Amino acid sequence: MTSTLTGCPPAVATTASVTGSAWRRVRTVAGYACMLLAAVAFLYPLIWMVTSSFRPGASILNDPLGFDPSAATWRNWTGMFANTPILHALANTAIVVAGKGGMLLVFSPLAGYGFAKFHFPFKNALFGLVLLTLMLPTLVLIIPLLLEMSQLNWINSYQALILPGAVDAFSVFWMRQTISEIPDELLDAARIDGCGPLRAFWSVVVPVLRPALAALAVLSLFNIYNDLVWPIVAINDQQHQTLAVLLAGMSSNVSGAQAGVSSADMWGQLMAACTFATIPTVLLFVFLQRHFIRGLLAGSSR
Repeated sequence: MTSTLTGCPPAVATTASVTGSAWRRVRTVAGYACMLLAAVAFLYPLIWMVTSSFRPGASILNDPLGFDPSAATWRNWTGMFANTPILHALANTAIVVAGKGGMLLVFSPLAGYGFAKFHFPFKNALFGLVLLTLMLPTLVLIIPLLLEMSQLNWINSYQALILPGAVDAFSVFWMRQTISEIPDELLDAARIDGCGPLRAFWSVVVPVLRPALAALAVLSLFNIYNDLVWPIVAINDQQHQTLAVLLAGMSSNVSGAQAGVSSADMWGQLMAACTFATIPTVLLFVFLQRHFIRGLLAGSSR
């Protein structure tokens, strides 16, 4: 009866099922193999950087891809801490990330909330102007911003590092699109219960917005942490130097220009400094990974 209904003998159906199962296993193995190769390709530079930070400088120059665990040394790390103000640069970077990132995570959702859930004159025109700023390259804004900082006497100050770009168009756009998906009935219910606009934002919008905020925090804080162009332009003293500027200065000294340090030792200290600067970003991603992925995928099922 079964063979009559399916139109093929039982033996043929069994063979087709086994063949299909085998192909599925092959595809699965091939997929994992491709992902493993991609992981190795992405992680190898990071692994090389970490291992090179424990190698003698001469070994890095003579055999860049080799690594002898028996020759591992802490000399690069001790020399890096002794010859560079990396802890002070890390403190400056933490101040900039906390100040600029905090302002971005506060004001971008508020601006998105206003554009998404309130009606006021020229709302669409203003939002269009915000989106137009996405088309402006960062380099175009450097000279006007530098002149503005000079007029305000903010050159070589934390204000110059934190305030410009503290709220960007992409963050406002992302928050506006996410908040637009929140049903108006939830906000209406909050108003009926006596909540004002800010209380409704805090009690209704923020809990729903948490995954998107986590994803925005990771992306934005990475950009602030790694920013190099604007700190180099706005800061020319060591007191306000950030990690990115310090690493750029160290990379320019690998030819041996720094007094008392050979070119080989500079390579080892540069690898140690790069490894040290990478640790905070890795920890940030590990702690926020779950929320980051949820925020990026928030709308993929719609």
